[in-house]
Amino acid sequence: MKRALTILVALQLFTFARLAAQPAVDSSQILKTLRQDHPRLLLLKGEEKALLTQIRKYPQWQTLHKAILDECDRMLDVAPVERIKIGKRLLDKSRECLRRVFMLSYAYRITGEAKYLARAEKELLAVAAFEDWNPTHFLDVAEMTMAVAIGYDWLYEKLGEPTRTRLREAMLTKGINPSLDKTYNWFLSAEHNWNQVCNAGITFGALAIAEHEPAIAARIVKRAVGSVPKAMLHSYKPDGAYPEGFSYWGYGTSFNVLLISALEKALGTDFGLSGSDGFLKTGAFMQHLVGPTGMAHNWGDSGLKEGLTPALFWFAQRTQDPSLLWGQKALLSSPGQTEVKNRILPALLIWGTQTELSAVHAPTQTFWAGQGPSPVALMRSSWERPHAVFLGVKAGSPSVNHAHMDVGSFVVDALGERWAMDFGMQDYNSLESKGVDLWNRAQNSQRWEVFRLNNFAHNVISFDGQLTNAKGYARIDGATGEGANMLVTTHLTEMYQDQAKAVRRGLGIIDRRYAVVRDEIECGPKETTMRWNMLTSADVRIVDGKTVELSQNGKKMFLIFDTQTPISIKTWPTTPQHDYDAPNPGTTFVGFEAKLGANTRHSFSSYLSESRDVAPTKPLADWPVKPLK
Repeated sequence: MKRALTILVALQLFTFARLAAQPAVDSSQILKTLRQDHPRLLLLKGEEKALLTQIRKYPQWQTLHKAILDECDRMLDVAPVERIKIGKRLLDKSRECLRRVFMLSYAYRITGEAKYLARAEKELLAVAAFEDWNPTHFLDVAEMTMAVAIGYDWLYEKLGEPTRTRLREAMLTKGINPSLDKTYNWFLSAEHNWNQVCNAGITFGALAIAEHEPAIAARIVKRAVGSVPKAMLHSYKPDGAYPEGFSYWGYGTSFNVLLISALEKALGTDFGLSGSDGFLKTGAFMQHLVGPTGMAHNWGDSGLKEGLTPALFWFAQRTQDPSLLWGQKALLSSPGQTEVKNRILPALLIWGTQTELSAVHAPTQTFWAGQGPSPVALMRSSWERPHAVFLGVKAGSPSVNHAHMDVGSFVVDALGERWAMDFGMQDYNSLESKGVDLWNRAQNSQRWEVFRLNNFAHNVISFDGQLTNAKGYARIDGATGEGANMLVTTHLTEMYQDQAKAVRRGLGIIDRRYAVVRDEIECGPKETTMRWNMLTSADVRIVDGKTVELSQNGKKMFLIFDTQTPISIKTWPTTPQHDYDAPNPGTTFVGFEAKLGANTRHSFSSYLSESRDVAPTKPLADWPVKPLK
């Protein structure tokens, strides 16, 4: 525990030092470079022609462009969103408004067809008439402000002055002014996605109306430039591993990129934000997070499936690394019907068409590891083989925003299937509506009684049916991605405070053929029962005392245990115990239990392999890993 506190304090001190070193922004100078005409956000006046030229170069861009126009046609006869909350949130309405306005405004700018202008204006006036945009859950305000800002800015020349006035007033009174109220603007000091999203949305509004409200616009921009680095340094330093995982990368990082892009277009500068430590590395993190099945390593409050990700196209262009789009290019070739539900999809064409799709090739690195609040390691046997072996490893702490008790957990893909999996998130409102104290991360919080969130539902070790330490922290201690064996090690001892004397776990892909998990346990002064757990959607058949056969979709894998300690292989149901828990059909826990004597040492090697031909695993002290700084 002392080590965890030391690391976290050091991270905070470094962050504060970086913030203090950042040059102050002079409010009087901020708007000196403001583009006076509209549109000034993301896609400038006159840039439509060049964008359309790029779209015509590749059938993938044309397909996506057409999908947006077709979706806009479907919107024409749909009623505008209404102010109906789900629980405490208006967020789904804000997001739908953003989706509609962004797409309809794009469609009008590219085609000039009045039907899109009229429908966008109808949506904008409807939300402008809302009594408020729900400032008690400020993400709702931020996304609604961004929606109205884009519509106002992109359609400015064709909107009548009465409409412009109503939209300006709405952005000011329902968006910007509430953000100045200390009751609502706690996001300014947040180190997570709320900071990124809220600052982005409100800054869009400020930039859109800057010539009418120059003082407040300058104030908002200065505030954002000073506030966002608190989240950026925490979220990306040092290697780009986003602490909140796959889905929240898609949220926080996308809005961070939208903010940077808007500042650069409107003011000619991003005030150094894109140079924040680790930020330009995070595109690789997101890319490596998705396995060959197209499923993400979905630790924490995350979804599972990859979709088109506009921010990755920005990173590919900014870093001049087209290989970041390897997985995205495949999705572009056959986009699903759900892609048009992405509310910032037009940004993909704005950012993406600057990269030549013919230059997109498979990444050269098959191993990626990063430290930070939620250290991860991600490795695969190949980028080009759909049946490749993929292993994702998660360290970190349950105390991180949106984290679970999953430290040391892993997922495995092979043969085009996921064999070791993670439940990911449960819908928040389904828990909040039943009174669950979901956002309290204390050790005895009800949060850890939620089935999907505690350690018993993850691919980790548990002792005597106890929760892991909610305040503990584990880093990636050693790693190697060289040669045929890709390996990582992590000390998990802090996660098992007062449960075991020492716990170490090593994981890797061996000979690019199979995955291994090695656990080394040093017990404390009392006998303990250890449970080794793995979640799978495969059918499970226990073959013998050391072997399990897993099968799904006509394919088979073996889960093999190698240890001198007596074990009892078991399966456990994934049926939740509380009425507020989500059901988990088609899944099983498989693993083993072992009685461990007081003051004893034990090692367990577990293999996921297509065949039983696996090599004995060396002690972790002999693994050829190097320290990961």
